[in-house]
Amino acid sequence: MPTSRIAFRASATPAAQLALSELTARHGQTPLGRATVVVALGGDGFMLQTLHDTQSAGLPVYGMNCGTVGFLMNAFDADGLAERLALAEETVINPLHMRATTATGRVVEALAINEVSMLRAGPQAAKLAIYVDGKLRLEELVCDGALLCTPAGSTAYNYSAHGPILPIGSDVLALTAVAAFRPRRWRGALLPKTAVVRIEVRDAEKRPVMADADGRSVRDVISVEIRSDPTICHHVLFDPGHGLEERLLVEQFA
Repeated sequence: MPTSRIAFRASATPAAQLALSELTARHGQTPLGRATVVVALGGDGFMLQTLHDTQSAGLPVYGMNCGTVGFLMNAFDADGLAERLALAEETVINPLHMRATTATGRVVEALAINEVSMLRAGPQAAKLAIYVDGKLRLEELVCDGALLCTPAGSTAYNYSAHGPILPIGSDVLALTAVAAFRPRRWRGALLPKTAVVRIEVRDAEKRPVMADADGRSVRDVISVEIRSDPTICHHVLFDPGHGLEERLLVEQFA
């Protein structure tokens, strides 16, 4: 990829802004409409933001870690960027589509690359009913919340909630409880990527719940419908030997 056609994006942190100054001095800054690749400088949160912001452009995104975790990022090095882009391997990620309905009847739709989560928004545990493809599968889950994640998001909030790590090429989604109180031993489920999950809130006025899709939050929800959206593809670039497949394996054997 010609380095003259890179659109750089950087988070507001000092480290990312310093990297932006250095790299644009070397390679220039191409407007998004004329670029062939986007280079995101920051952490995983900024990478998700960049993928959402540049979705309509349909460009591959190469992340360089100037943050903390950087699971979706490559190591930062100001040298050899052109060579790294030329050798980079591409992973395609389909996001989740969330359709949340609030107590007032408002409907909010959003996309999530990592996960859609429902979390209690008050002092009492949430009571949730879970439907898969229109069939009631769990009549009452008493918990702090529940989430549905993609393979790309399985090492994020899902993993912290003791959910499974999913191979990036697998056509499955992980449904995971957050601090389940009843049923105590329910640890979640693996669902086909084509599944449509509907989560309804029981006793919503007394036990309010919020929904979140990659940082876009909706309060006082009474139901959320979630499905994978195969019509939207995010193209993420990784250095050879350091792609998501390898990182998922390393995480499991760490």
